[in-house]
Amino acid sequence: MHRLYRIQLFLIMLLAGTTVMAQKITYTQPEKDDFKNTEFEIIGKVGGNVLVYKSDRGAYAVSVYDNGMELKERVALDFLPKKVISMDFVAYPNKVLMIYQFQYKDAVYSFCASMSPDAKFYSEPLLIDSTRIGYYSKENKVYSMEVSEDKNRIMIYKINQDKEDNNLFYTFLYDSTMSLVNNSKVSLPMQSKKFFLNNFNLTNDGDFIFNRLERTNSKDYVVSGNMIIKHPLVDSFEVSPLQFHSQMLDEIKMKVDNQKGTALITAFAYKQKRGNVEGMYLYKYDFKNQKTNYEKFLAFSQELKSAARDESSTNAAFNDYFIRKVINTANGGFLLTAESFSTSSRYQPWNRWNYMYGSPYSGLYSPYYYSPYSPWYYNPGYWNNSQGLRYHYDKVIIMSFDEEGNMQWNNFINKSQYDDNADLYLSYMMVNIGSELRFLYNDLDRRSYILIDNSLDPGGKVNRMPTLRNLDKGYTWMPRYGKQISGHTVVIPCIYRNYICFAKIDF
Repeated sequence: MHRLYRIQLFLIMLLAGTTVMAQKITYTQPEKDDFKNTEFEIIGKVGGNVLVYKSDRGAYAVSVYDNGMELKERVALDFLPKKVISMDFVAYPNKVLMIYQFQYKDAVYSFCASMSPDAKFYSEPLLIDSTRIGYYSKENKVYSMEVSEDKNRIMIYKINQDKEDNNLFYTFLYDSTMSLVNNSKVSLPMQSKKFFLNNFNLTNDGDFIFNRLERTNSKDYVVSGNMIIKHPLVDSFEVSPLQFHSQMLDEIKMKVDNQKGTALITAFAYKQKRGNVEGMYLYKYDFKNQKTNYEKFLAFSQELKSAARDESSTNAAFNDYFIRKVINTANGGFLLTAESFSTSSRYQPWNRWNYMYGSPYSGLYSPYYYSPYSPWYYNPGYWNNSQGLRYHYDKVIIMSFDEEGNMQWNNFINKSQYDDNADLYLSYMMVNIGSELRFLYNDLDRRSYILIDNSLDPGGKVNRMPTLRNLDKGYTWMPRYGKQISGHTVVIPCIYRNYICFAKIDF
C-alpha cells in the first residue's frame, strides 16, 4: 500500500514537473532595425535555428536565432531588388525555398532561391517565369503559390484573361528540389463578371483544387459554384457542380484531406437575402474517385444559437461569426472553429459584407488573379488604419463533425476583446499539440494585456490553463500572427517599447 502511494506521488510530481516545462517562454532581444511597422514572416525552425524574415522600406533581412532565441546573425538579403512584390517561404528541416517576384521595367519576374539554415545562399536563384505587363500596369502581382501539406509539391501559377469571359492558367509544378514536374496552359471559362475563383489548394500528389463561385454582386452571397480540379499530368480541368438547393452562402472555406483523398467545403448558410445565419453548408468531394461523398445543410438548434449569442438576439446569434479554421481528424471527420468578429463606429454601421472579401482572414481577390493572404505575414499598414473604429473579437465556437458531416459536439472559448483603431493584439492563435488543442489570446487586465491559455481535449472539454510562466509585463503579444514551428513549439511576435520582438513557447 505504501509502495503504491509512493508510485502515485512520484507520478503526480513527474506530471507537475512536465506542466512547468510545458510552458517555458523565451524572448528575443529588440533589434535596432525592427520597429513596430516592420513587416515580417516567421519562416520556421530550420537546422536547429529559428528564422524570421523582415522587411522595412526596401531593406530585406533574415534574423537567425538559436534555440534560446539569442540572435546569431542578421543576414541582409542584398541581392533582392528594392521593390519585391511578394515573398513566400517553404521551410524544410535543412533548407528554405524562398520564392519571390518583382517588377523590372515592363516585366514581372518569379524566382526561387535556396536558403541554408544560417540564411546563406550558395547557388544562383532559379528563374521560374516572367510576364510582360507594361510600364503603367497597376496589377503588378502576377504569380501565386500553393504548397502541398507534405511540402513535396510546389505550384507557382498565374491567371490571365485572354477574353472577358475566359481565364487562362499557366501552372508550374515542382518537387521539393525545385525540379520541374509539369507545366501547363489551361483555359477555364467564366460565365459572367459575377463569377470568381477562391480556395486554391495543392494535394500531396500534385492535384490543383479550387472553387469557381458566383455571387449576386461584389460583396454579397454566393449562389452557385463548382469544384475545379487539375490533375498534375493532365492539361484540362475537371468540373464538379455544387448544389446549394436555394440556400445562399457567405465566405466559403475548403480543406483538403490527403489521407482520405477528399476536399471539404464549409460555409455559413442563409435561407433568405439579408436574413440570419441559419446553419452550415457542408460538401465533401472524393477527388481520387471523382464522386461526391455528401452535400448537406445542417440547421443550428435554438440551444446552440442561444449559447453562441452575445448581445444579439438568439436568431441572429451567428451573424457575426466567421469561419477561421478547419482541422481534419483521423476518423475522416473534422473540427471547425469560428470566431465572433464585428466593428462599431459613430460614422458607419457594422456590415458583415465589408469583411467577407479582402479581410485579414479571407484573402485578396482580383478578377485577374487570386492572391492568397498568408496569416503568418504581418503587414501593419494593410488594414489597421481605420480611425474611429472599435474592433470586437469575442467568442470562439469549436464544432466536431463525424465522417458523414454530422455534428458530434460543440463548445466555446468565452473571450471578449476590443480595441480602438487597430486590432493587432486581438483574436487568438490555435496550437495543435496532438493530444489537445491550445487557444492563446490576450485578455485585458488593469489596462494591460495578459496572455491566456485554454486547452480543448478530444472530447470537447475546455480547460483554463494556469497563467503562462515568465510572462514579461513589458511585452504585448500578437497571438494571431504566431506560427507553430514544431509539434510542441510556437513563435509569437510581441511589441516591446515600440520594437518587434519574438517569443518562443515550448508546451
